[in-house]
Amino acid sequence: MLERIRACLPSLAPAEQRVAKLVLNDPRAFASLPVGELAEMAHVSKPTVVRFCRSVGYDGLVDFKLKLAGSVSEGVPFIHRAVDMDDKTGDVMVKVIDNTVAAFLKYRNDAGVAAIEKAATALAATHQTGRRVEFYGAGNSGIVAQDAQHKFFRLGVNAISYSDGHMQVMAASMLRPGDCVVVISNSGRTRDLMDACDIAQRKGATTIVLTASGSPLAAAGQIHLAADHPEGYDRYSPMVSRLLHLMVIDILATCVALRIGGARLQPLLQDIKDNLRSKRYT
Repeated sequence: MLERIRACLPSLAPAEQRVAKLVLNDPRAFASLPVGELAEMAHVSKPTVVRFCRSVGYDGLVDFKLKLAGSVSEGVPFIHRAVDMDDKTGDVMVKVIDNTVAAFLKYRNDAGVAAIEKAATALAATHQTGRRVEFYGAGNSGIVAQDAQHKFFRLGVNAISYSDGHMQVMAASMLRPGDCVVVISNSGRTRDLMDACDIAQRKGATTIVLTASGSPLAAAGQIHLAADHPEGYDRYSPMVSRLLHLMVIDILATCVALRIGGARLQPLLQDIKDNLRSKRYT
């Protein structure tokens, strides 16, 4: 977007060029400031700011600022905005949300579509052949594993989750060729999860690992879904990795639903919804 503005610069009127230079010098500030401040900083009138936006191909200032804000967010890597002791509630809200959005955008830009494709295909094939799908996680990843079981169970997939290390090792020992296990860990260094992944693979099950790049678990699985997020333990840090993993599970569940959907899945989901609604207390 900034390259586009640079290319248009010679054809703009002198006043509009001042607005363009303001954008190029500090795009983040331009995206967040009101039109009055922008006009004052560029030494132009408010209508000139709007004319500039239209001259470079946008509907107006609102459209331009929205696209600019999105472009800037997508272009920068994850940067943790640490919470300070004197932060007010509003500051905390902004920082936590910004950290989460930045992590999601980084994942969107870095994610390997091929790995998601392989994982979704493997999970759908496991379901279609009547085999088992299992999800393993510990701590916060155990919560993600439970959420995954819930999402896949709604699709009619024979899914189960384990968050206890001993249960994971026992369950992996009972897997067979055609089964599929998804092992979830932010650090990728949990010993029980590593052992369970190794056992599952030796039993002939397909192993999908949702973990950080370069971790021991990433190298242990057959299909690696990289979800990289640095949790900072030396300061307050939102638990973004769990949200990131939940989003990846959503992507997988949606992809699998599209593969196994059709005439059967929609009535099933509607039936589940109707039965749950009828059982709720009023």
